[in-house]
Amino acid sequence: QLQLVESGGGLVQPGGSLRLSCAASGFTLDSYAIGWFRQAPGKEREGVSCISSSGFTTNYANSVSGRFTISRDNDKNTVYLQMNSLKPEDTAVYYCATDKSCIRWGNPDMFLGTWGQGTLVTVSS
Repeated sequence: QLQLVESGGGLVQPGGSLRLSCAASGFTLDSYAIGWFRQAPGKEREGVSCISSSGFTTNYANSVSGRFTISRDNDKNTVYLQMNSLKPEDTAVYYCATDKSCIRWGNPDMFLGTWGQGTLVTVSS
């Protein structure tokens, strides 16, 4: 069974950090681009970041650029999202997903691949 599992979410104070992980089972991630997406309460799902299969190309939403870093370790079959300087507006359920490339990463509805179940990130004092 092809599956992505996100982990690493939780409650953190503003200005804090978290590292999310996206681990694959049943298949290898090394031939896929991986996107991170988030959905805040009452809002539409939005693209946060994307990394190419090689890891050489990364993309970030303007709202997280300079604070979040996406990376991948194909040996561990895992993609990470390091989130620093977190803000209350970063509160959301975060999802990872696969696609052939990052071309469609800005439109979650067009990111056609396997999706994880999400991990909740809450930024609050």
